[in-house]
Amino acid sequence: MTVLTAPANRPRTEPGLEALFAPNAVAIIGASDDTRKYGNWIAVQALKGNRPVHLVNRSRATVLGRPTVPSVTAIGNQVDLAVIAVPAAAFEEAVDDALAAGARAIVGISAGLGEAGEDGLRVQARITAKVRAAGARLLGPNCLGVLDHTSGLTLTSNEFPVGNIGVISQSGNLALELATLLVDHGLGVSRFASLGNQADLEAADLIDAYIDHEGTAAIAVYCEDFRDGRRFARAAQRATEAGKPIVLLTVGATDASVRNAKSHTGAMVSSGIVVDAACRAAGIEQVSSPAQMAHLLQALVRSRVPRGSRTAVFADGGGQASVASDSAAAQGLDVIEFPPALQTAVAAELPSTAAVSNPVDVAGGGEQDIMCFPRVLDHLTSSPAVDATLMSGYFGGYGAYGQELAEREVDAARTMAALTAAHDGTVIVQTMNWTSAAANCLREGGVPVYRGIDEAAWVLGRLARRGSAPATGVPDQPVAAKAVSDTGYYASRRLLMAAGISFVAAHEVTDREELLARAAAMAFPLVLKALGDEHKSDRGGVILGIPDIPALLVAWDDVQHRLAPPSCSIEEMADLTQSVELLVGVRRDPRFGPIVLVGLGGVFAEVIRDVRCALAPVSTGQAKELLLSLRGSALLTGARGRIPVNLDAAADVVAGLSQLASAHPEIVEIECNPVAVAPGWAVALDARIVLG
Repeated sequence: MTVLTAPANRPRTEPGLEALFAPNAVAIIGASDDTRKYGNWIAVQALKGNRPVHLVNRSRATVLGRPTVPSVTAIGNQVDLAVIAVPAAAFEEAVDDALAAGARAIVGISAGLGEAGEDGLRVQARITAKVRAAGARLLGPNCLGVLDHTSGLTLTSNEFPVGNIGVISQSGNLALELATLLVDHGLGVSRFASLGNQADLEAADLIDAYIDHEGTAAIAVYCEDFRDGRRFARAAQRATEAGKPIVLLTVGATDASVRNAKSHTGAMVSSGIVVDAACRAAGIEQVSSPAQMAHLLQALVRSRVPRGSRTAVFADGGGQASVASDSAAAQGLDVIEFPPALQTAVAAELPSTAAVSNPVDVAGGGEQDIMCFPRVLDHLTSSPAVDATLMSGYFGGYGAYGQELAEREVDAARTMAALTAAHDGTVIVQTMNWTSAAANCLREGGVPVYRGIDEAAWVLGRLARRGSAPATGVPDQPVAAKAVSDTGYYASRRLLMAAGISFVAAHEVTDREELLARAAAMAFPLVLKALGDEHKSDRGGVILGIPDIPALLVAWDDVQHRLAPPSCSIEEMADLTQSVELLVGVRRDPRFGPIVLVGLGGVFAEVIRDVRCALAPVSTGQAKELLLSLRGSALLTGARGRIPVNLDAAADVVAGLSQLASAHPEIVEIECNPVAVAPGWAVALDARIVLG
């Protein structure tokens, strides 16, 4: 890896975090000669820079051949940043010393605090309060350090390659792995901050600090605990709007990953479906591995988001052309047949044996004239029929046949990159010669190059989806309404009806006389529900299609004998012959706040598990898009000759429920299951509210 030496003139950094990323001087508390300790590793890296570094050690006069001081206060000069690498028992005293000396930022390497249990969490909270009271900031504790290549700051245990990717990570090893993968793509790191326990500085703070950082083009985040998830999402949205895309790797897909996160950082991990919703709202690109993160980052900093999914496949081998076409189609890209004029233009540049309808196979044209590659690419990137080009094959290897061809191939690569930029095109290249001079020339010119066709096609698919599904925005929360306390079935119905959600006519009854009196004014068939049981349908507490009074009395006696409910609800039965049953609900995530969920509903909702979610509240238009994104959305729009249901009415229910739940922070769960949606109406058939 390449290491950057600090420039003589350091750029200013963001207000509030100058002391963290561009301090005037650094004190390392716990500096050590012991090569097994962080105090040694970080001191070694720090001394490579050109700013003053003070080594603090109470028991040794020298460390690494340099004189030490017993405390930060003994230095006698202002020191902006203190790095603390001492045992947990000595951490608070070290913080007190640094604050007394006027430190404005502290990096806590020490472990064994908030992640170690309740006692450690109390100590960590007390220390954090001291830091904030002093107007300082704390990174960590239990972190790997901080680095800023643009200011020449290296306070990490390991070196990082120089580049334009800002890295924020709750795992030191994952950050190091990502760094090695970035090198494979000719990329590196501009800034790195290790989150640790996020006692003070959170991921959102660091994203904000990276947005205006000139040296950062994109931001990679590995996070296990988002703390204030809405704040994180809003910071990510600001980064996206500033042209600095966020690529996120997180955990929570399995119970094992959640257990591990809790054990090593004490993290509270949000469910995957909630994080997905936050990513869609903020424009975050979520990945599942460091390798995917590196692949996508290369495309985001070098390429452009295509106008659409119409893709030209351009190869110098028939087999690779076919495989690339299948890979592109598997990613949802449309490998269109070229219009005749484009086929004619491409054919004029290639041998008569070339395939030109899409995919394009140069059929040996590269050996005859290497400049056929830029000429063909010129036609593809300038054509209004093509949104993106996926190039695959041998390019970059022709130079092995002779020096003259090697030079020509580099010229071809340089011309291809220039044409791509001139046409504002999207070109992704895969070549078996991905480390060649020509491949590096493409990268330097802004064209991403990959080793495998699967990763190249995957990246292009992600870019296309990014263009077709822009961020929906992180919604603001409404002013809190008067808290509700009664969450009984009928209290819930009244609250929901006040929010504009329709229900069938119904009455609560507690005895036979009241049952008969209410039923006399209702239209049969009726439904009888035993109240007081969230899963009443599973226990036979919901009896449908009651045709008349005698049958109603039989149903009443049966329910009373089996379940003895405190009360029952009798309801007119909606005509469901042309309806679809939906599940509509809102859950309040501890980190991200209210999350609205929609899905195919009824008694099999938990079996079908066709659910989509979004940060609440949502508008009617956003609710409609959620409904249309369901796998079973064809049931709503008229599959197999069915009459389409009233999507607007269904979307009004979703939006109304999301607004209601967002205005009531005391509600942790609210659900209407099912909501029957027919061609003319949408009616909630059940309701449940849980307070927290």
